[in-house]
Formats: sequence, C-alpha cells, structure tokens
Amino acid sequence: MDFIFKKGKILFSDKEFTLLDKLVVKFTKLIKFRYVIVSGYLAILFGRSRNTEDIDLLIEKIGIKSLKSLFDSANKAGFYCINAENAEDASYILNEGSSIRFAENNTMEPNFEIKFAKRNTDFYSMDNSLKVLLNKKYQILISPIELQIAYKLELGSEKDYLDAKHLYGVFEEHLDKKLLNEFIKLLGIKKDVVKTVIGGGLD
Repeated sequence: MDFIFKKGKILFSDKEFTLLDKLVVKFTKLIKFRYVIVSGYLAILFGRSRNTEDIDLLIEKIGIKSLKSLFDSANKAGFYCINAENAEDASYILNEGSSIRFAENNTMEPNFEIKFAKRNTDFYSMDNSLKVLLNKKYQILISPIELQIAYKLELGSEKDYLDAKHLYGVFEEHLDKKLLNEFIKLLGIKKDVVKTVIGGGLD
C-alpha cells in the first residue's frame, strides 16, 4: 500500500476508494466539532480485508445545539440516527455513557457509532489524532496507530488480534516503539500476548 507517513499526517496519493471509504468521507464531512476515528476501520483503511458493522468515532462533549446541527446535516445527506429520534434523545444517551448510531437511510449497517471521549486514552487519541489525506482531496482524522495496536490487543478477540497484527505489519518502520510499549503497559497487556500477536512491543 502506497502512502507517505509524515509527523502527524498520512498521505495517500492514489488510494482506490471502497464503498466504505466513501461512506466514511461522506459522514465525517458533516461533523463540525472535534472527533477521531478509532478501532476496526483503521485496519480496513490500511488494507486489511474484512467486513465491519460499524465505524467507531470518539467526539468531544457537545451540547444540544451541536447535536441538532449534526442531525440536520445528517438528515439532509441521507443519514438517520438509529437509536435516537432527535438531538435531545441523543444528548441523554451520550451523557449516560452510551453511544448513538447513524446509518444511511433504509440501512442498518455499516453504521457510525459515536461516543463521548471519557478515558484518558480517548482524550489522547483526540489530542494527537493523525490527519489522513486521501487522494489530495479528502481528510479524515484517526487515532495514533501505536494506541490502536495496544487497544486491539486489550480487546482480545481473534478479530482484534488480527487487526493489531495487520497495523503493526503495515506501520512497523514508522512506529514509535517506546510509545507503543507505554500504551501496552498502560493497558495491562501480557507479554506473551504481545509476542504471539505482533512479535514486538514490550521489551
């Protein structure tokens, strides 16, 4: 996969857009507040071949006005909220610590699962997001790769391990290994898991 990795940026010059990539670009263009994409879509974006039911986004804590704006923009663009009828319902759900989900009209999957950032690692992802420029035209924001590898190891399913292994393989020469180690230790990942899945990480 051809891309250029610079500090804080990943540049694709000629990426073949999948339907999922197009959907992600279409939806994230509607977001007018701080967000970051995390979890499984990152592995897919960088070449892992698998399906996904949702695209996970962390957002800053926003109020009713911003949520109403998102609902209005989403509805005009052909999306609807699966589990909230309006911004007031969505605000309640988000403030209770749960997520809201948006999908294209007349569909359920894939959908965009949106949560407020709450863990320290969530805020780190937002504060240190990577800008991914797709074909010199579209920009999306994703979590630092080191944190996502550690996070996938923490989740621990076979699918998550394969995501972690894929990301490590794609980005091995670009990774900040010290930072990766810090996240692995912070999330309490066992050394044997790290060695088995990615063959790197903890010293």
